[in-house]
Amino acid sequence: MAESEKKLWGGRFKESTDALVEKYTESVSYDRRLAPFDIAGSIAHVTMLAKQGILKEEEAKKIVDGLNEILREIEEGKFEWKQELEDVHMNIEKRLIEKIGPVGGKLHTGRSRNDQVATDVRLYVRHEINEIISLLKKLRKAFYLQAKKYIDVIMPGYTHLQIAQPVLYAHHMLAYYQMFKRDEERFKDTLKRVNVMPLGSAALAGTSYPLDREFTASLLGFDSVSRNSMDAVSDRDFVAETIFNCALVMAHLSRLSEELILWSTEEFGFIDLPDAFCTGSSIMPQKKNPDVSELTRGKTGRVYGDLVAILTIIKGLPMTYNRDLQEDKEPLFDAIDTVKLALAVNSRVVKGMKPKKDRMKVQASKGFSLATDVADYLAKKGVPFRDAHRIVGEIVAYCLDNKKTLESMTIEEFKQFSDAFDGDVLNLMSVEGSTSSRNIIGGTAKEQVLKELEKIETEEGFKEEK
Repeated sequence: MAESEKKLWGGRFKESTDALVEKYTESVSYDRRLAPFDIAGSIAHVTMLAKQGILKEEEAKKIVDGLNEILREIEEGKFEWKQELEDVHMNIEKRLIEKIGPVGGKLHTGRSRNDQVATDVRLYVRHEINEIISLLKKLRKAFYLQAKKYIDVIMPGYTHLQIAQPVLYAHHMLAYYQMFKRDEERFKDTLKRVNVMPLGSAALAGTSYPLDREFTASLLGFDSVSRNSMDAVSDRDFVAETIFNCALVMAHLSRLSEELILWSTEEFGFIDLPDAFCTGSSIMPQKKNPDVSELTRGKTGRVYGDLVAILTIIKGLPMTYNRDLQEDKEPLFDAIDTVKLALAVNSRVVKGMKPKKDRMKVQASKGFSLATDVADYLAKKGVPFRDAHRIVGEIVAYCLDNKKTLESMTIEEFKQFSDAFDGDVLNLMSVEGSTSSRNIIGGTAKEQVLKELEKIETEEGFKEEK
């Protein structure tokens, strides 16, 4: 095997790698996106090597300058990626040796691709989590703006997709705010476990070189260093946790999407989605299809697949590093890319949608949505709630038989079912009264929703847009 054909690791091999094996085992086609993080990690590593006297200062400077030149080549699209060099690390190292000579080979002193890639992925995940957190905040602001702008809109609340009780549209919007706030908290908590530096673990057992791992960690912004070299190079639980967080974000986006799809139908007629985020039909000119919401619902399954993939990859691995772990990146990249795009586009959908308040209010009073208010009325009059529940159920049956609504009932009709009814029961018969009566923390009363909006403004720094 000619010297030029040898891999950087090929000293003990007598034959060249089969071309099909190269195609099968390469990862540079997708892990090249780690290049900025790989170079950042290498610069920190070589800076530490010089500090520790493992490399000479002039050697370290030459390597750092060469790495920065390579980064510029990559950013300008001038870098030639080679499949036969397998991955992002070997491509960069090979180019470094071409540029600065044999001293480039000293870059890898005291490390392995095992701790190198683990470091790169952690740097990448940290960066992407912070971007996702920013996108989650934009989405939450869209819900805040909807709630603030349409504070007086009343809509039906549902259980089992059956009309249950009237609620404020703003209250419904802030339910989604809470979901995505918890999603942010999960990502922030994950950062604690992501931001641990594995570099210095080498292949699996650490290294005999006198590395200053804490110094390298400080250069790279890590909070701490890994405490077990075998664990550091072999586990990808932080990847699984990140993808799980992405999957849960998609679950929440999918729930939102399902409601927007339903609400935009003629049957519901609750909202008008912005034209810019809908599509038409190739055959039916009247159609306005909620394709963004439908695709979000569909892409949720894709991210779930990414989660199943990473859990399957890591479930049966013996200590320590195994090549299976090369397969962690594609599901990670896909989940993050999908979530970021889904958050960005859905923020605009939510911000631009308009509730059809008249239709919502009409529907809010249907389905005997005030029945619980009537039962609560009786309970407050001293009737045991279970008896009150039965009485109101009988009243609903009476209304169905006589094609009446609760609002059309007279006091005489109410008294047929219980002597506890007085004339003031008729004052309950409005969706406005129903929502305002639920004036407890977390309730749908306007007073409570306004207090919640004030808390959000203080916590998030949101302001109503003019």
